[in-house]
Amino acid sequence: MQRVFSSSACLLRPLNTYLLDTIMKNLPKIALSLIVAGVFAQANASTITLSTGFSSAGAQASATAYQSVVNAAVATPGAGYGSTTIASYDNVNNSGLFGSGSNIAFKSVINFGVSAADAGAWSFRSGVDFGKGGALFLDGVALDFKSNDMWWAGNYNNGSQFLSGSGNLSAGNHTLSIYGLEGCCDGGQQAQFKAGNNNFVSFGAKDGLISAVPEPTTYAMLLVGLGLLGFTARRKQEAKF
Repeated sequence: MQRVFSSSACLLRPLNTYLLDTIMKNLPKIALSLIVAGVFAQANASTITLSTGFSSAGAQASATAYQSVVNAAVATPGAGYGSTTIASYDNVNNSGLFGSGSNIAFKSVINFGVSAADAGAWSFRSGVDFGKGGALFLDGVALDFKSNDMWWAGNYNNGSQFLSGSGNLSAGNHTLSIYGLEGCCDGGQQAQFKAGNNNFVSFGAKDGLISAVPEPTTYAMLLVGLGLLGFTARRKQEAKF
């Protein structure tokens, strides 16, 4: 038995050496693949963050007033409310995500990219259930606000029941923000965009939007990856001597 074990160990030793050499030779390629994956992981989708909090505030007099009241409420959400990223802005409500169906302050932040080919006229619309009104912002500038009871009921036939706006967008990153207040009873909501003469599309993980300008964190990932490549190359060079 001892003789068989020793023979097996001798056979495994060259195999282990071969596997280690193979991994080391391909480590730069593996590292580069990880860098590329990190840089382009979200290159074809917008990023949607929904935050909610308790609020019994009434209708507001301006878009900035809605922004202020909602920001204060979502800063300390409490039980039944919260913050999360969502994969699709279709049929979104607080009760399904966090539990509460009343006294809700909504804040949605949609980060998306515009390619050079799609730069130009864009339109936006959001079907909401904001019983006490709400507001729509693009890149920090108010596009629309309404203080009436809004419930879109799954269609865009009545302009008083949803938020909308348009603008000329340059290539690069942009942010659409939605603020609103709901007393009861938290119906499903939607947010969509239209580039040029194309059809409206709901924001989401499969909306096809690109990130034209890498974020600072992307550059950091690239630098870390390049550092790993440099370290590996240096170790291999030292091993030769």
